[in-house]
Amino acid sequence: MERDDGLLGPESVAWRVIGHPVSIVGGLRSLIVQALHPLAMAGVAQHSDYRRRPLDRLRRTSHYVAATTYGDKATALAAAAHVKRVHKRVRGTDPVTGKRYSADDPETQLWVHCVEWHSFLAAYRTYATSRLGPAEEDRYIAEGAPIAALLGVPEASVPASVEEMREYFASVRPQLCVSDYTRDAIGFVLNPPLTRELLPVQVPLRITAAAALAITPRDLRRLAGIGQPRIVEGVLRAAVPPAAAALRLPLLRDAPGIVLGAESRELGRRARQRLAAAA
Repeated sequence: MERDDGLLGPESVAWRVIGHPVSIVGGLRSLIVQALHPLAMAGVAQHSDYRRRPLDRLRRTSHYVAATTYGDKATALAAAAHVKRVHKRVRGTDPVTGKRYSADDPETQLWVHCVEWHSFLAAYRTYATSRLGPAEEDRYIAEGAPIAALLGVPEASVPASVEEMREYFASVRPQLCVSDYTRDAIGFVLNPPLTRELLPVQVPLRITAAAALAITPRDLRRLAGIGQPRIVEGVLRAAVPPAAAALRLPLLRDAPGIVLGAESRELGRRARQRLAAAA
């Protein structure tokens, strides 16, 4: 098969995982888990506009993921260059630990990447109707290394298998904690405010957030003091897969783009065309 001109291509496992409609569930899961890292959370709390313009923030993140996963190299590099310019201004002191933080710190970037990349896989495992074998899961994790490297993370430090990812999370676990910043951010994800911007998407956002919470590790939920009845999780595990499958139908496949933005929708459309051509 001819190699795609992007960092990844139609033959990659990442195109299947991130291209699935349930990836938005993984995206919200990553926001919940990332908020538990004090240095990463301090940067978001002190420099982000997520409270004033949450959909803009979600769309910017979605575009970056789509650009680096599906885009050609020029598109991926341009997206990374933009993020780097923004990150240069994100620095300060974390009030919880007293440590200095910087958004372009490789260790912080590694945390953000690993949580996000693994969260997409966690959502696919639980809510997609198709399954990946162990070798495919390892391949998916390894495919994230060049994506992380775009923002300055040494590629050799990025987990390259499910087991390495598990070991990485175990090594970071002692650093995780809950602060007022953390509670505010997680609360915003799970209970989005009834603002003019968010009112039209309240129902899908809340259902997606509940589905994301259901696949957040239980020990992290206990740490954050968040949870939901097991019966709700059972209903979600039964209801989300067929709903996500419906979103792959021609008339519905662009529906998530209403939330994620036109740029991400267009990159996804082009990716579907290339996947069909490669089949």
